[in-house]
Amino acid sequence: MSENKIYGINGPVVTVKGETDLSMMETVYVGNSRLIGEVIRLQKDETTIQVYEETAGLHPGEPVYSTGSPLSVTLGPGLLGNIFDGIERPLPAIEKKFGPFIGRGAQFSPLDTEKKYAVTVTVKPGDRISGGDVYATCPETPVITHKVMLSPLLSGEITEVMPDGEYTVNDTVAKLKTDDGKTVNLTLMQKWPIRNPRPIAGRLPANKPLITGQRIIDTVFPVAKGGAAAIPGGFGTGKTMTQHQLAKWCDADIIIYVGCGERGNEMTQVLTEFSELVDPRTGKPLLDRTVLIANTSNMPVAAREASIYTGITLAEYYRDMGYHTALMADSTSRWAEALREISGRLEEMPADEGFPAYLPSRLSEFYERSGYVQNLNGTEGSITLIGAVSPQGSDFSEPVTQNTKRFTRCFWALDKSLAYARHYPAINWTLSYSEYIGDLSDWYRDNISPDFIKYREELCALLMEESSLMEIVKLIGADVLPDDQKLIIEIARVIRVGFLQQNAFHADDTYVPLEKQFKMMHVILHLYHRAKEVIARQIPISKLLATGLFDKLVKMKYDVPNDKLEMLDADIQEIDTALDSILR
Repeated sequence: MSENKIYGINGPVVTVKGETDLSMMETVYVGNSRLIGEVIRLQKDETTIQVYEETAGLHPGEPVYSTGSPLSVTLGPGLLGNIFDGIERPLPAIEKKFGPFIGRGAQFSPLDTEKKYAVTVTVKPGDRISGGDVYATCPETPVITHKVMLSPLLSGEITEVMPDGEYTVNDTVAKLKTDDGKTVNLTLMQKWPIRNPRPIAGRLPANKPLITGQRIIDTVFPVAKGGAAAIPGGFGTGKTMTQHQLAKWCDADIIIYVGCGERGNEMTQVLTEFSELVDPRTGKPLLDRTVLIANTSNMPVAAREASIYTGITLAEYYRDMGYHTALMADSTSRWAEALREISGRLEEMPADEGFPAYLPSRLSEFYERSGYVQNLNGTEGSITLIGAVSPQGSDFSEPVTQNTKRFTRCFWALDKSLAYARHYPAINWTLSYSEYIGDLSDWYRDNISPDFIKYREELCALLMEESSLMEIVKLIGADVLPDDQKLIIEIARVIRVGFLQQNAFHADDTYVPLEKQFKMMHVILHLYHRAKEVIARQIPISKLLATGLFDKLVKMKYDVPNDKLEMLDADIQEIDTALDSILR
């Protein structure tokens, strides 16, 4: 331990004068309370440290202790179902000891070191293994098998294995002789620096959709497994609600939810909801395949900056086992504000709106850790990143939103006017886009229907046509429009209210399988094409509206259960019968 002394304290930023034996990005313990910090700047005569805990009560002259290692997370069984803060301290264990507030200098093992797991060792003496290879497995929760992998930094020959049985995370289950002749005891856990991406064998094309059961996402603006999506929206537009729906229903194996700088009451809602939710895929609690990272707005600002990296490192760990993971970051704007505050205290030159000039590179580093990959052990896994952005006053031209757009290929723009009109999800179909359509079209053709993409394009074209017609309607009213344009406005209303709007509290509408989404599109477009035929015969649109078909299709999302899709075929017959009688 070196005798480095605190010279200056500026909020979470602490300086040490003179030459030190500290190295860049090293974890240190600051002061007599041993607060966790990280070296972020090294100069000849001054070292700068950001502290991840409250610095009130620190004094100049207190010691700074070196650890010799970078800021890392502990990986192993026991992560799922747990709740951590931004630097992977387990909040339930801290609450037992300190009550509702985190004590300063609290040192806790992220994993329960006393819990025993039923371990099956999958290697034998003489086996040669390299980084990423699985040497043991254990059931981490009733729905997820934990595969214990060799650290990517090691390789060698197994010299000894323990019999299958009950072990804690610290117990040795095998011994490895490395290539340079050292013997390493292999336990159920390993450490990994959060700012370094875990290595992979190669990237694969992202050509399978992340199925969410939300119609406007799956059909209109899909995201690929291994893709990155942004959800920008002002206060109250439903970013957190949309992310909750995705976390509950998307077909990823593992969910990592990072509440980064969110209000405490929102995070409490997440924690209570997730602990009560039954996973629709397994019938077990959703928490059995979820990790929650809670870093609320009243927690130290530097830990907020680290929480995003902690979350993505946990996601990479489960991806390396061959699982599909989805990471919800809520919200990256609060993370960028933490960068801005620390940058201001370091007296760095500010760029747009006071954000540091390196904001784009930090965002790209984060989003580029998503991807559909081949792992070192030959399995395939993916990380899908979904980042919420909170632009002030719903201004999408601010730096965080604009830079996020550069690094994500899917943009779900939330609209205040839709949210206030109770249209959820409040995703604006004219501002949003997905660049994954081309990559996913083959999957939709092979797994749902060859017509899926054609129907989707026609649906989008009708919505775009409606938005341009509404400009005319605002100026001179709807009465002057010819009947074929009135029909577009009527069918677009069916699309907006009957298809894009979705009710999270309705048993059949909260999650809609892709087959039903396709059939709903088919019914709506069938009505449109038949109605066009009627109007081409100079029959007034009032006769069409009098059939009640348009209102019936608005309600079909509630009327047709997800397991009785043949009822949609009956709707098509009803449309044909009604319109044939008008034509006769």
